[in-house]
Amino acid sequence: MRLAGLLIAIVAVLWGVVSRARGRASRGEALVLVGLGLGLGVLSVFPVVAKPLATIFGVQSSLTGALVLVSIALVFGLAIERLRRKHLEERFGDLVRRLALGDLLGDVADLGEPSLAVVIPAFNEEDAIEGVLGDLPTELAGMRVEPIVVVDGGSDQTESVVRRAGYLVTAHPVNRGQGDALRTGFALALHRGAEVVMTMDADGQHRPDEMIELVKPIVAGEADYVQGSRYLGQYDDAGGARDVGIRVLTRFVNLLSHAGISDCTNGFRAVRGSALARLHLEEDRFSAPELIIESSRRGLRIREVPVHIRTRSHGESKKPRRLGYPVSFVRAALRAWLR
Repeated sequence: MRLAGLLIAIVAVLWGVVSRARGRASRGEALVLVGLGLGLGVLSVFPVVAKPLATIFGVQSSLTGALVLVSIALVFGLAIERLRRKHLEERFGDLVRRLALGDLLGDVADLGEPSLAVVIPAFNEEDAIEGVLGDLPTELAGMRVEPIVVVDGGSDQTESVVRRAGYLVTAHPVNRGQGDALRTGFALALHRGAEVVMTMDADGQHRPDEMIELVKPIVAGEADYVQGSRYLGQYDDAGGARDVGIRVLTRFVNLLSHAGISDCTNGFRAVRGSALARLHLEEDRFSAPELIIESSRRGLRIREVPVHIRTRSHGESKKPRRLGYPVSFVRAALRAWLR
């Protein structure tokens, strides 16, 4: 047993050192492996040092006490490393958004009229995006409509298509996720003085002629956040596991937020600009639950209106398949609720 422990200890130390040298592990990960290896090596060569551990942890076996200590150290080390990675990820995301915004955050001339910004995150949507933009109105509820397309990385010509069509576009140099794309678009919309900020998908599922229904409650002073609902309106792809999943996730978000909505995953929404500026948003990918939970926490008046969600006009959904989407969605909702 002691020989086996010593061999495992040597492997752990070598693994940590080599992985760090080859760039396959961070400093924290390497330190955790080396530290655990050294600790196991000492216990294997000098088992007598494990006797006090049995007393400390209230167990009979010295080996059990040592295993408890190692487990605690491992959990503690992994927790520290996870926090460090999260911090680095946030800093990287900030850098990507700054690069995307660039000179777009310069001085903005006073256009003398209220504006409605339509933020459209896009990832490999070159076939659909021009049609979506072409169907947008130029004026709505007395406000000038200004589309803002945020190309979130990708490998096609979405950015070029939008730029040639004459619309405002910015791009992330790497794919960051819908949440970060929306945050980039929100920053630009608020900088340009948008009184109302809408979001819609780039795949043609949302009907531009229904935009007025989302804007009306805000203009009338009846709401600050208006969510479109396929279940109050129409849903071309109703039925199946995805439909059931949306309903279950909506119940979960309502449990956390008390928003009382029927369609939490719908990206067709409108928010008062001054209210949007009060939201603290962090999610890089699964932004839908965070937007609802944070809006409820900040006291925004949330309202739903019926909309028609059509079948995609081109391409396939970019959402993770099978359990990847609901698991990530629930995790994002819990993170937003725990803040």
